[in-house]
Parts: sequence; C-alpha cells; structure tokens
Amino acid sequence: MSATINPCRYLIVVTLIQLISACTVGPDYIRQPPPTETAYTKKDPIVTTADNNGNAQRFHTDAAISADWWNLFHSADLGEAVDRSLRNNASLQAAQASLKESQHNLQAGYGVFFPQIGGSFSATRQLPSAFRFGSASPVGIFNLFTLGAAISYTLDIFGGERRMVEALGAQADYQKYVALATYLTLSGNVVNTAIARAAYHAQYEATQQLILRQQEQLAVAENQAAHGIAPYATVLSLRSLLASSQAALAVVAQKRDQADHLLANLQGTTASGTYTSSFDLAQLELPQDLPLTLPSELVRQRPDVLAAEAQLHVASAGVGVATAALFPSFSLGANYALGNTKLGNLSDSSSKFWSVGSGVDVPIFQGGTAWHKRRAAQDAYQQALANYRQTVLSAFQQVADVLTAIEHDAQAVKAQAESLGAAEQTLKLIEVNYRAGLVSYLDVLAANTQFYQSKIAYLQALGLRYQDTTALFVALGGGWWNKPPSFFEQKSSARDEGK
Repeated sequence: MSATINPCRYLIVVTLIQLISACTVGPDYIRQPPPTETAYTKKDPIVTTADNNGNAQRFHTDAAISADWWNLFHSADLGEAVDRSLRNNASLQAAQASLKESQHNLQAGYGVFFPQIGGSFSATRQLPSAFRFGSASPVGIFNLFTLGAAISYTLDIFGGERRMVEALGAQADYQKYVALATYLTLSGNVVNTAIARAAYHAQYEATQQLILRQQEQLAVAENQAAHGIAPYATVLSLRSLLASSQAALAVVAQKRDQADHLLANLQGTTASGTYTSSFDLAQLELPQDLPLTLPSELVRQRPDVLAAEAQLHVASAGVGVATAALFPSFSLGANYALGNTKLGNLSDSSSKFWSVGSGVDVPIFQGGTAWHKRRAAQDAYQQALANYRQTVLSAFQQVADVLTAIEHDAQAVKAQAESLGAAEQTLKLIEVNYRAGLVSYLDVLAANTQFYQSKIAYLQALGLRYQDTTALFVALGGGWWNKPPSFFEQKSSARDEGK
C-alpha cells in the first residue's frame, strides 16, 4: 500500500514553517541618528588663519579629504616613510589578521543555515554475548560492516541562529574599523613624528649657533673682568646662560634621537636599520586649504566612532540571541545506512535501514538562568550605547581642540615671526653701530644671542603648527572613504541587516 501526499496539506505545512522561521525575536538594530550640531565650538567657525609671512590656511566645509593627505606637505621623504610604515608596521599587520579572523568566523557562522550532512563507515569483528540474543548457546564470531549517512537541520524558528550570525557580521565590522583606525593612527604618527624630528633638528642647529655666540660672549666678558673692565658677576651670569643652553641642547638632541627611534619602529625596523630620517622643516610645505567636516558627517567617517557603532550592533544582536534562548528549539534529522556481515552484500535490500525524526528542546526550569542572561545582554547594550556616545563626544572634542589649536598656532607663529624679525633687525643695527665704533663687540654677541633665541622659539611654534595641521586630518578621519585600503571591504552584511 503506497502513501500519497496531499499537495494542499504539504503546501500549508511548508508555508507555516517558512512563516514561523521568519520570526526573529529581539531588537532589530537601527543606527544611531547623526548629531544635529553644525559646529564644534560655540564661536563662529574660523575661515582663515594667517601669519605675517602670508602662510594663510583656509577652511572649506565642502572640501574632500584626500586619502593620501600627507602628500599635501609636498615631501617625497615623508611620503616614502608613510608608505613604508603601511607596508611593514606589525601593529597594522596584526589588525589586518584580526580582521581576516573575524571574516572567516562570519563565513563559518553562515553554515548554520544549511543542513549538516555527514557520512560514516565502520568495520568491526566481534564476539557478542549469547544472552544478548536470548540464547544459551554460544554465538559465533562475525564481522559487521556499516556504511551510512546522516543529515540534520536546526529550524531557526525564533531567529537565535540568525542573530548569532548578525553578531558575527557586526564583529567583523568592528575589526574592520579597528584596522582602519590603526591605519589612520599609524599614518598620523609617522607624519607627526617626522615633523617633530625635523623641528628638533632645526632647533638643535640653532641651539648650537646660540652656544657658539654665548661662548664668544663669555670669553670677552672673562677677558674684560680680568682687566677690571667688567664686573665678575657678568661672567657668572653668562656662564649660567651657557650652561642652560648646553643643557637645552642635550634635551633637544635626545628628543631628536627618540623621534628617529620611533620612526624606525613605525616603519617596522630597528633604530640600527635603514629608514628615512633626513627630514628638513624647510622642505615641508604647510597645507593651505584645509577640510572641515560637519559633525553629522564625522560620525559616519571616523573609524573609532564606526568601531563603537559596530560594538553597539554586536550588543544588539546579543540581546536577540539571549531572547531566542527563552524559547524552544526545533531540529530535524534523518539517517540512512547499510549494514551487513559481508562487505560485498552491503548493496542488498536486506542491508538497508533508516530513521527519520524531529526533536524539540524546551527550557522549562533553569533557575532563571536564561532570563538573567537576557537582562545581562540588555545591560551590555546600554553599556555599548554609552561607550558610543562618549566616543562621539571625544571625537567632537578632538576636532574642536585641533581647530582652536590651528587658530592659536597661526597667532603664535605670527608673533614669533615678528619677534624673530625684530631680533634680526636689531642684530643688523648693532653690527652697523659696532663697525662705526658706537657699541662694543659684547653688544654684538648679545644681539646674536637674542636672535638665535628668537629663532628657536619661532621653530618651536612653526613645528607645532605643522603638527596640529596633521592632527586635523587625523581627527576628521583621514579621508579613507575616498580611497579605501586594500583590506577594507565596502559591503558589510551586518550593516545591511542592521538598516
């Protein structure tokens, strides 16, 4: 007697299974709305900053951020140093490896949506107990060959598996943005350190010149004091100034060497290795046109904000996983096998045996474990939400700090340039008066000392202006979206599911 299947009944059953399987418990992730602020500081945004050398920096809210923003400094050595770091830096390589790990975990997670099929083969030789077969007579030794296959499938009726895969996708997004943040931080650190190295080198040379002038000044004062022309207190004062300058030279030399060591580290080598370190502050050009991203765009571009958002997505999916654990889980399974005492007879119809079944796992009493795990997942979501908000606030603060720093840097450079110009004019005037016999050589040396002190202060202000300009590009996200790195994939399944 053959069994017949009612097509209508079959269609109804399949439809019900599909409808039930479409149920996914837990919250659907929704991206946080962009901020409504239009500025980073209370006062009106600055448009142009300039010094008396004509080095104006203009801000443009509609300007695109170049992904290779460090090339705006027009230094081939700087570009080579950044490229070398992006190729060789171990921290970036580790971040990329973590990204690949999370992507493979995501691909592995997709396997839950497919039936799990396995095969087996066994060959045994055994002597069973006679009582097992209900006989008092001994049972002979025999062989048993078994060839089988099994298939199982979990019905994700309440969406626990889908939420788990969603969490894996969001985790992959997180690792992707962590890698981007590492990429951005690395390039910013290389540029910042190279500028610092160039500034320290220029300060070192200026300090050396200052020490030479102070040594000459001290020698003249000592000669005058020996002949009773100048008081000995002047000699002591000049010795103190000379010692202070020599100490400052040692400090600047140490900072320059530390910058060299850091550059080597960032480029994936040791300080004894071959790396670019011959940076000259005079060869760097200050970028004139600077971008100024709106706050609503910043939260969609900064890698650290996007990473915090991905963690929020992970926590949201975790609530769904914990919620699904409160409901029953269903599974289907089937086995088909061939078994015979002779290997050649496995194909006989008498060797076949099979089974089909289904199972349900119902949480009846667990002492509140599943319920409190869900509450814990909800608390984790609130924690991730607070972390996201704080990350956004910190990003806004960083941009605000950099904007005001650039404005104040321009003022400082302008003031130091005026001071340096005045010191230079004073030196020229003193030299003219000296040649006319109106002042002593000691006055010339004093003017030289003042000139180099002003030059050192100017170099410090100029280096800081370059560094804060670098900080602006980093604070705004570095423009990676205009030219994504090779490890970055634009399409994200987790992000798509969360929309």
